[in-house]
Amino acid sequence: MATAKLLYRRLDALFGGLKTRRAQPKLLEAFLEDSFASLREDLRLKAGLLYAERRDGFALVKAVGDAGGPLAETLDAAQPPIAEVARHRVYIFANPEAEGSPQQRGLLPHAAVAGLLVGRAPSRYVFFFLLADGWQLDELDFALNTTRAALDARLVDARVRGSFREAAEIQQSLLVEEPPVFPGFELAARSIAAEEVGGDFYDFHDLGDGLLGVAIGDASGHGLPAALLVRDVVTGLRMGIERELKVAQVFSKLNRVIHRSRLSSRFISVFYAEVESEGNVVYVNAGHPPPIVFSAHPQPGQPFEAELTVGGTVIGPLPNSQFRRGLARVQPGEVLVACTDGILERRNGAGEFFDTRGLRAAVHDTQGQPAQAILDRIFEASSAWGGTRPWEDDATVVVLKRT
Repeated sequence: MATAKLLYRRLDALFGGLKTRRAQPKLLEAFLEDSFASLREDLRLKAGLLYAERRDGFALVKAVGDAGGPLAETLDAAQPPIAEVARHRVYIFANPEAEGSPQQRGLLPHAAVAGLLVGRAPSRYVFFFLLADGWQLDELDFALNTTRAALDARLVDARVRGSFREAAEIQQSLLVEEPPVFPGFELAARSIAAEEVGGDFYDFHDLGDGLLGVAIGDASGHGLPAALLVRDVVTGLRMGIERELKVAQVFSKLNRVIHRSRLSSRFISVFYAEVESEGNVVYVNAGHPPPIVFSAHPQPGQPFEAELTVGGTVIGPLPNSQFRRGLARVQPGEVLVACTDGILERRNGAGEFFDTRGLRAAVHDTQGQPAQAILDRIFEASSAWGGTRPWEDDATVVVLKRT
């Protein structure tokens, strides 16, 4: 889902720009303006409306764009369109001609309309987006679910601001201090948080019988919501794998749980692999930057052997995402490297990303060296690429070298 991943990144940038210290109504009004301006062309939006819950219904508090018709100043909470959006939290009124539709009843301008609800009664808010011709259901559904979940998370985050110590304790209780000993491989891992509490994680599962589970993930946001999401994902993975479920099924179940949750930031990219001591790898990549298996003897123009891309989209935004498992192999002397965006998207003074080019160069610089030396070189090279600037995003790397 390349389009979904692009929308996810664009939305994540919008969420990152939210100033949660603003009063809740002003925060949501500003987000309506910013999201409409940023996504108008991609999602084919004509106008955006924000209604706030009042004692006698929902009142219009902000409108952007050109609605092309009169707007209802108030909407009854018990009637469409509020009732449908409140029931589903995201709802698309695709047919303005349908009997009983809000457009047909004169409650909204005569166009396809998409709505989403955030917050909890009695302080709920409903966004409506009027749609122009050419809108796409899959893209719109992904963007609306992503937006609703992120805004809910930000509203929770505003209520629990200042709880960094609690978030740090949650995070530290989950991260392993050092990788386990696994015959046939050298392991190394490190995670650096850009702020006091980050949204990255890595984990190892000793599954016995010469089998090791390895996970790395990157949650949207920082602070307590991100820490809660990491907790849910790490716990869910551990429980699912311990029950000997198939890895693709574990991801599908985990996605449904995360989608229903309202206490986390709700978006996370995860790569999970089960590695045999003989080098066979079964994995699922849920929207994560593809880990790379580096050849022990790279050929000119072919610096790596495989990118591990098979899986699905990021976990959380959509309720019924499906995941596929991929297969790979790590030969003796080869190195599997997994990292998060904090490494790849570190910028130099010209605004250029470190990217996989920098990652490949760092691994080739340490050809034949132990896993820990490879890990150290990756962090050293990525840090130097950004000069004296602090890390802009959490940075995590996991290295597995087959001996």
